[in-house]
Amino acid sequence: MSGTENQTQGDQMQDNRMTGAEIVLQALRDNGVEHIFGYPGGAVLPIYDEIFQQEDIQHILVRHEQGAGHMAEGYARSTGKVGVMLVTSGPGATNAVTPLQDALMDSIPLVCLTGQVPTSLIGSDAFQECDTVGITRPCTKHNWLVKDVNDLARIIHEAFRIAQSGRPGPVVVDIPKDVQFATGTYTPPSAAPIQASYQPKLQGDMRQIEQAIEMMKGARRPVIYSGGGVINSGPEASKLLRELVELTNFPITSTLMGLGAYPASGDNWLGMLGMHGTFEANMAMHDCDVMVCIGARFDDRITGRLNAFSPNSKKIHIDIDPSSINKTVRVDVPIIGDIGNVLEDMVRVWRASAKDADKARLADWWEGIVRWRGRNSLAYKMSDDVIMPQYAIQRLYELTKHRDTYITTEVGQHQMWAAQFYGFEQPNRWMTSGGLGTMGYGFPAAIGVQVAHPDALVIDIAGDASIQMCIQEMSCAVQHNLPVKIFILNNQYMGMVRQWQQLLHGNRLSNSYTEAMPDFVKLAEAYGGVGIRCDKPADLDAAIQQMIDSPAPVIFDCRVANLANCFPMIPSGKAHNEMLLPDEATDEAVANAIDAKGRALV
Repeated sequence: MSGTENQTQGDQMQDNRMTGAEIVLQALRDNGVEHIFGYPGGAVLPIYDEIFQQEDIQHILVRHEQGAGHMAEGYARSTGKVGVMLVTSGPGATNAVTPLQDALMDSIPLVCLTGQVPTSLIGSDAFQECDTVGITRPCTKHNWLVKDVNDLARIIHEAFRIAQSGRPGPVVVDIPKDVQFATGTYTPPSAAPIQASYQPKLQGDMRQIEQAIEMMKGARRPVIYSGGGVINSGPEASKLLRELVELTNFPITSTLMGLGAYPASGDNWLGMLGMHGTFEANMAMHDCDVMVCIGARFDDRITGRLNAFSPNSKKIHIDIDPSSINKTVRVDVPIIGDIGNVLEDMVRVWRASAKDADKARLADWWEGIVRWRGRNSLAYKMSDDVIMPQYAIQRLYELTKHRDTYITTEVGQHQMWAAQFYGFEQPNRWMTSGGLGTMGYGFPAAIGVQVAHPDALVIDIAGDASIQMCIQEMSCAVQHNLPVKIFILNNQYMGMVRQWQQLLHGNRLSNSYTEAMPDFVKLAEAYGGVGIRCDKPADLDAAIQQMIDSPAPVIFDCRVANLANCFPMIPSGKAHNEMLLPDEATDEAVANAIDAKGRALV
């Protein structure tokens, strides 16, 4: 090597010398990060000092670390990118556990950067110290404690790769304060080695794909059961799913997390299935002879009683996560791979053998589905005096469906009504907490969505109990000029808790009624936002339009019927064909949802 080459290499090495805090910011830039959600504290002050001195990455100041995590989740879910959160050590890290577990269960790519006490103090019970790696190990795909500044860049690059590869999920990088101050060499992503221990399988086995297609071609009562994995795979996967449905003429249903992958206006759409799914979706799942599960994990809210779940069907399961295969339900044809890649192969194989597929064989099946649809399982009694919650969602949908709209929810009755009555035509427009069921998710998630899509209409459909879990983030929305709309279905109860207490616990309403409710209009104004209240059906459209037109964050207090219940409903421990429908929720039907000893089946 010549002296000139030695000098050039030396200059490059010198250029790559940075403090740990500088390495963090450069690694974020090199991984395409434009926004981070965080809250400062002593153990991350060097990183915050670097944030102050740059303009490439916008920092969104939250009011609670849980909010930071849910904002990053909403950002990730609506964009397909990795969401990033930054919190301090100790309580900052422990407050991040809920969104980390939420992201793990719903397969949301999240990178959580946490501060840690200096390496010399680790294990000494120092101020704001906790075992972040130990605490977060069960609720992340992977986590790291960085002890050498020279490893920092490589680890951050690896964190981004693991978060978004395979089945997406959250990761944690714990960075001691002395590592942030130390000077080391920055390694760009192109020079960071790929860990051989994590190589997700992307292409499905062609023999299994061909076996699945043969099974599908012979089906007389088929159903496609799609999940959030279709959306996680990217927009092309949703297009291929729609193409497969059109080619096969199979009916399709979806989990809560999969809404939007197939359009709600599609001819083959059965609606959501599961505990609060439609009659036609659940009956089709129960009576089918071939089930094609695409990117779903047979969650208990979907299956009901396992030994009665789709008892006479052959099952095909497509998933990128090998651990999901045969975990809950035994399947006949497992296909491990990326949903988009597998669907592309399935469409190609089906087209090549389309002459052998007789669509007429499905005529009787579709006739049965039409009869189930005629049951109108989402029916409810309308009122001129009080706003029914279902009607509120329907009017919200009609007034926003032609706009660039994103919907988030909290958790409870309002979440199920939103899934039932708001029709999603596209993927990545629906953000909700599915697996963990986290109250307080929706509002910060909506803020994250609004950051990612500043010109879009972003609405958090909320309950009066859930919204109070993270209401302090109203201050964040106002500070950053994020015009998120909070549409509260205010029934004065923890609605889903009250419904279960009514149906399964002898109507003993233990602590499910909230007597000291805030004035949501005044609360919005106190934060610097806009408050709207409506309690009459005749005034609802005008009030919703006022909310839509407001350039500021809005809290909309929509006063709805206090004791409305969310139907259909499969009681815990029951099968899909044992649903409680709106006009069948009699005392006798409720009694059948309780075992012989009078105890609720949970």
